[in-house]
Amino acid sequence: MILVLFGDGVVAQVTLSHNEKGNYQSISWGWGLGVMLGVYASGASGSHINPAVTLANCVLRKFPWRKWPIYAVAQLLGGMCAAAIIYGNYRSAIDVYEGGSDIRTVPGYSSTATAGIFCTYPAEFMTRTGQFFSEFISSALLMFMIFALKDDSNLGAGPLTPLGLFFVIFGIGACFGWETGYAINLARDFGPRLVSYMIGYGPEVWKAGNYYFWVPIVAPFFGCTFGGWVYDMFLYTGTDSPVNTPYLGLRRLIQPAVNRKHVAALSHV
Repeated sequence: MILVLFGDGVVAQVTLSHNEKGNYQSISWGWGLGVMLGVYASGASGSHINPAVTLANCVLRKFPWRKWPIYAVAQLLGGMCAAAIIYGNYRSAIDVYEGGSDIRTVPGYSSTATAGIFCTYPAEFMTRTGQFFSEFISSALLMFMIFALKDDSNLGAGPLTPLGLFFVIFGIGACFGWETGYAINLARDFGPRLVSYMIGYGPEVWKAGNYYFWVPIVAPFFGCTFGGWVYDMFLYTGTDSPVNTPYLGLRRLIQPAVNRKHVAALSHV
């Protein structure tokens, strides 16, 4: 929730002020702050604010799989609540910017669209492959750096990890954000997108960008898992990663079969 409050809030201020109260770099700063403060605020739950990051921890760090659905739903609801708060706060400014209280438009359909305040929309020149790869590479970088910041056998960041994440998000936004808006988080994009649909932006929120909406849902899961795997493959030495265990973590599936064969052989002796 904290993440989206700061992130959508800065996009709203920059957009609705016609760039007089900020610019693109302000947006990168705002999202970076949102991540940093969101991580601090959610420390009791392990600082999980991204379903794709949580999934990568299930795959590569033995985070309990049974907790993933609960965390993902909580993250999604937090994003939705934050988007609703931002809309309530900036509704009058949106009315003025759009040209009326009954006008709500989406990027690609209007030059005064405000739907981009709540969720991401790709640049018009982006192909479907380009959209997916942009989100994939940004998500992979995010997960790679999260593991690096948390790895005490490397330099690590310890209690300064949230500050490190601030610079990671700022860097991703400054270097990779233009093409798709660097959603890299289902809860940050799909939740607010659903809210924007419910408050009057219409079906265009799903149709825009050649039905782009599914890309920031799917790509971060692949990107985060891949980025974490790359870190473990080349840098991580901890045994909690399946990459550093026999048969890439499949030994626990193979071992019971081996034991059964051994027992069967002994029974014939």
